Amino acid sequence: MLKMIRWTALAVLLGVVGWLGWYFAKADLPTPPSGAATLIYDVSQLNPIAMTQVYAVRNETELAAFLQRSQGPISIGGGRYSQGGHTAILDGVQLDMRTFNQVLAFDPVAKQIRVQAGMRWSELQRVIDPHQLAVKIMQTYANFTIGGSVSVNAHGRYVGQGALVHSILALRLMLADGQILELSPQQHPEIFYAVIGGYGGLGVILDVTLQLTDNSKVKRHYADMPLADYAAWFATQRHEQPTMVFHNADLFPPHYNQVRAVSWLQTDEPVTEPQRLHPQGNDYRYQARLVDFVADYPAGKWLRQHVFEPLVYQADTVHWRNFEASYDVAELEPVSRQDFSYGLREYFVPVDQLQPFVARMASIFEQHHVNVLNVSIRHAKADPHTLLSWSPTEVFCLVVYYRQGTDSQAQQATDAWSQAMVEASIAVGGRYYLPYQRSATVTQFSQAYPGIRRFAELKQQLDPNGRFTNAFWQKYLPK
Repeated sequence: MLKMIRWTALAVLLGVVGWLGWYFAKADLPTPPSGAATLIYDVSQLNPIAMTQVYAVRNETELAAFLQRSQGPISIGGGRYSQGGHTAILDGVQLDMRTFNQVLAFDPVAKQIRVQAGMRWSELQRVIDPHQLAVKIMQTYANFTIGGSVSVNAHGRYVGQGALVHSILALRLMLADGQILELSPQQHPEIFYAVIGGYGGLGVILDVTLQLTDNSKVKRHYADMPLADYAAWFATQRHEQPTMVFHNADLFPPHYNQVRAVSWLQTDEPVTEPQRLHPQGNDYRYQARLVDFVADYPAGKWLRQHVFEPLVYQADTVHWRNFEASYDVAELEPVSRQDFSYGLREYFVPVDQLQPFVARMASIFEQHHVNVLNVSIRHAKADPHTLLSWSPTEVFCLVVYYRQGTDSQAQQATDAWSQAMVEASIAVGGRYYLPYQRSATVTQFSQAYPGIRRFAELKQQLDPNGRFTNAFWQKYLPK
C-alpha cells in the first residue's frame, strides 16, 4: 500500500511538473533595473536611492585618505541584501566593500581565520574546506559579505549557537577621521558589542577574526507534528541528539498549526552528494518560476506541503556540512520584480511564547490577506552583550517569506501588517529583526531596542559629525 501511495504521488508530481513547464514557458526573463549608475538598489528593488558616488574600497591607506578628504554622508555596502536602505543614503557616498576581500591570517590548527570585511562567505568556504574546517555560525546563504553579516549580527540554522557574535573573536574598525580601533570582548568591549549589529552606524569594519569548527558529514531527518507539540519535541531533541548541527521547522499557510521539522545530524555514512560546496552562478530560473507558482495559487502551497517535500524527504540524504552551508541566494530570486517583489521579515519570541505568538500571527496574516509562502522557525541562545541584541534571552526565530506588490498601495498594506506583527512580538516580550524594510514606527523600534539610546551616545563620541549613516539610521537614530 505504501509503495502504491508513493507511485500515485509521483504520478501527480510528474503531471504537475508537466503543467508547470507550460506555465513557466510563458514567463519573461527578468529585466535588470534601469537608471543612473549611482542609483543604488537593494535586493528587493523597492527602495532605489540616488547617491553621488560609489567608492570601491581596495586598501586601508586609500580608504583613510578618502574619508579625510571627502565630505557629506557615508554609507557602507556589501552584497546589498538588506532590504531597508541600510547601504545607501540620498546624495551620499557608498563604500563598496566587495573588492576588499583578502585573507589576512589563517591558523588551521587553532581553527581561526582573519579576513577583510568584503569577503563573501562562499569565498571563505573555499579557503577553509580543503583543511576540513567549516564556519561555526552564518546565515543560510553564502553570498553575503562577512562585514555585512557582522553589521546585522546574522544567524542561521545552527543548533545551540545563535547570533554571529558568538563566533567573533575580534574586529578592526576605521572611524571617519581614519583612526583604527582594535576591538574584542577584552579590548573596548562596549564598542565591540555596539559595532556588531550596528548597521554601519559607527564606522567601517575592516576585518574580522572568526572562530571556525570542524567540517563533518550530516544526514537529514524530518518529522511532521502539530505546532502544539513542537517546543517540547525540540527541547527533547536538543538533549537526546547532541550531534544535531542544523535545524529549522516550517509552518504551513494558511493555518500555521502544522510543523515540518528538518534536522541535520552528524553521521559517518557516505555522502549522497559528491560536491563539497555548492557551485556559484548556477541557473535557478526553474526554481524561481516554481516559487511564483506557489505564490500565485493556493494549490501550489498545498502541493508543496503534501506532495513535493514529502517526496524529496523520503530519500536518505547525506551532505558535507560545508555543502549545506553554501547555498546560493539566487535560488530565491523571482522571475521578475516588476509587479511583485518577495521579502523577508523575522520575529523573535521567548521559547514559552511560541504558540500564542503564532496564533496571533495567523490572525494578522488572515486579516491583512498576506501572501505568505513560508514561515521558518529557528532557535537561538541568548545574546546578552550586543547593544542592539535581537535575542537578549533564548528565543525562537520566525522567518516570514512573502510576496507583495511593488506599487505604493501594496507598500502601505505591507507596512500595516508588519507594524501589527511588530506589536505582537513586543507584546510577548520579543523583538523583530532590523535588516528588512523600514515598516516599524520609531516608537516600536525604541520599544524593541532600548539600547538605542546608548548606541546614539556612542555614535556621538565616535562619529560626532554623523558621517556614517543610511536611510535606516536616518529614520530610527534618536535626534
